[in-house]
Amino acid sequence: MSEAVIGVIGGSGLYDIDGVDIVGEHAIETPFGAPSDVLLEARVDETTLFFLPRHGRGHRLSPSEINYRANLWALRKLGCTDVLSISAVGSMREHIAPGHVVLPTQFIDRTVGRARTFFDDGIVAHVGFADPISERVRSAALAACEQVGATVHSGGAYVCIEGPQFSTRAESSLFRTWPDVAVIGMTNMPEARLAREAELAYATLALVTDFDCWHEDEADVTVEAVVATMHKNVRVAKQVIVALAQTPPSAPCASHTALRHAVMTRSDAITPDARARVALFLSKYAL
Repeated sequence: MSEAVIGVIGGSGLYDIDGVDIVGEHAIETPFGAPSDVLLEARVDETTLFFLPRHGRGHRLSPSEINYRANLWALRKLGCTDVLSISAVGSMREHIAPGHVVLPTQFIDRTVGRARTFFDDGIVAHVGFADPISERVRSAALAACEQVGATVHSGGAYVCIEGPQFSTRAESSLFRTWPDVAVIGMTNMPEARLAREAELAYATLALVTDFDCWHEDEADVTVEAVVATMHKNVRVAKQVIVALAQTPPSAPCASHTALRHAVMTRSDAITPDARARVALFLSKYAL
């Protein structure tokens, strides 16, 4: 069995993949409530994967309604070491066109109303997050993209907005003035933050569907346009998933020990309820 166990967060359309054998499903209860849906367990060669539909099957949950904490807790509970987040995004640059793939290295978080930590209400922890993307997963995903012939852009920042509305024209123009901004989306924060707290190596496979609303020569983003391009993008994403599973991440990653010195609360001051909520992450440490 491969050392890497990969959690794939994305749409339910990613489950039906040639070469991927679904071997079971898991309804996980978490201290933070229910995940978006049951998780499907799959095999590709010697690699185990767990698929989780971020918005629930049938796309029932808006970006702000997703229980990000439960989703990441469930993946860690099932033994995941790595997470590939597959996300529809808008392009903020002329050279990044709909149908392309972006592997960002940074995030700018513009969300305002989402639970963003496992460590509260009786316990405090501060993890390092200067480099939010795990190069262990990102480099493996980049190799997979190149293997399947995807048009891929490496690097740049993903601006995450609260949604569910798309940006105003003024917001879109503002984001484009910020250095390194490549794409815009609604779902990768606080997902990436929580992955770091859960000691999961995390990377984003951003599938470009539109030019947001900044491009003077292109139509403004609409649901119809996003869905039409997503159908094409999903084919590429499926190929990348298989290629990634065939050559899974293997490099060492600091994300896997992110909590080693992160807890600030004195051990005897951690409340029993708080300790129980995060025991999954802290059991390997003497706290």
